[in-house]
Amino acid sequence: MSSMDIPSSGRGSPGTGAPDGPSSRSARERTGAVATRIANAPRMSWLTLALMTTSSVASLRAAPTMAVYGLACVFLYLLPAVVFLLPTALVSAELASGWEGGVYRWVSEGLSKPLGFLAVWCQFAMTIFYYPSLLAYVASTIAYVVNPALASNGLYTAIVIMVLYWAGVWVSSRGTKAVAGLSSMGLVIGTLIPGTLLVVLGMVFLGQGNQSAAPMNAAHLFPQWTGLASLVLIVNNFLSYSGMEMNAVHVSSLRDPAKEFPRAMFTASGMVLAIFILPALAISWVVPSAELSLTAGVMQAFDSFFQYFHIGWLTPVIAVALVSASLGGMLTWLAGPSKGLLLISRQEGYLPPFLQRLNKEGVQQNLLVTQGVVTTVIALAYALIPNVSSAYWIFSVITTQVYLIVYLLMFAAAIRLRRTQPDHPRGYHAPALVPIAVTGLVASAAAMAIGFVPSSQFGSGSVWSYVLIVGGGLVVLGLLIPYLFLRLRKPEWRSPDAQAELAAQEAAELGESGADGGLRKDGGAA
Repeated sequence: MSSMDIPSSGRGSPGTGAPDGPSSRSARERTGAVATRIANAPRMSWLTLALMTTSSVASLRAAPTMAVYGLACVFLYLLPAVVFLLPTALVSAELASGWEGGVYRWVSEGLSKPLGFLAVWCQFAMTIFYYPSLLAYVASTIAYVVNPALASNGLYTAIVIMVLYWAGVWVSSRGTKAVAGLSSMGLVIGTLIPGTLLVVLGMVFLGQGNQSAAPMNAAHLFPQWTGLASLVLIVNNFLSYSGMEMNAVHVSSLRDPAKEFPRAMFTASGMVLAIFILPALAISWVVPSAELSLTAGVMQAFDSFFQYFHIGWLTPVIAVALVSASLGGMLTWLAGPSKGLLLISRQEGYLPPFLQRLNKEGVQQNLLVTQGVVTTVIALAYALIPNVSSAYWIFSVITTQVYLIVYLLMFAAAIRLRRTQPDHPRGYHAPALVPIAVTGLVASAAAMAIGFVPSSQFGSGSVWSYVLIVGGGLVVLGLLIPYLFLRLRKPEWRSPDAQAELAAQEAAELGESGADGGLRKDGGAA
């Protein structure tokens, strides 16, 4: 129930003749306290927000996927940036500045609570396929330190996935704070330094007169059109850009959100594009597309450059940097989405009590363990599917398909909220929100449709097998399971403690809404 659903009877207001009793004075005091808190809240510079956004979105893991296309990777990165990255950033900024609580609150207010649960479920469920694909990349990176031949060994990859995932569950279940330090250094240790080194080595390599493995002329600016399959790799880029909505919650910390947030997003978008495009080009300069592994492509490029420049001793150093950054990111994601799902489920009773149970550290251990069982089954597919790159690609596509449901719901909710609640206080109004949201909505739907077309990375397998695997993963994980939870839920699944917390939160939000309104009438920043 939102603050708009709270009955107005019994709450006195000036000019209405309502009694000015203790509850009314208490409400005014709370409103004044919230107004003071808002006025004295610490501010964030737009550059800080740009760097935070870059660190949460950019990664080298996707570089081999686009390096296959050589110079055309520039186009394949720019297109989703225009039709998906910027719409996501601007739309989520408006939603976050008006409705606290993340994607569940946005979709619940704009569409319905069941669809809000679907959104938060998909945000959690995509990680079930995300972890195997991320840890397959880690396994291939480690292989280049131990034995490069292992990078294409499915059994080795499956074992590493299972060991690292369950180690992550063990660390997360103890509520350790070391995770924060590891993940915060990920941008520098595992992305900026290796990415810059990769590009510099590539430029020196070409500057010495060596021939690029991929053509670098104007005729190859766009991918060759061989049917829909030639554009399938672009689907993975939608997931590469996901996460912009997470940092939109900081929009209210800016001094001038209307000007500074777009500036931060455009700066972050430029940095993200540079981190994605330049290393992908560097990989294409030295590793022929026919030999490129989607999981080990980054290390293939580093190994080739290091061997050429006779600095092979750097290979394990780079591998450790990439692995540490990836593991830090995994630990951050491991607790985040599952915690969000847990909080909503305790308040609304969406999950059975077994999955809501916390351990002595206050961590949702049962939910993590259940997720781990499914992740282990998926990891075994790496041992059963002959080509590790094919398995990696399939799981990456399923991850993207499930996550796209979140964005479809988010864009639809933003359009409806602008129409049904135009006067709701917002710290930031996205310019031309409806056209921007429609662009993101159409782009997300198109990406989902294209995701059912197998790319060359799938190998020579049956097209219908591919469609069945991807479609089955999307329907079962993204639609059927949340439907069953909604269908089978019982009133007693709600947690009394969570209900009390929700009531307190709604009361605070009611006061904050009033404070915002007072600030705006007085000529504040809003």
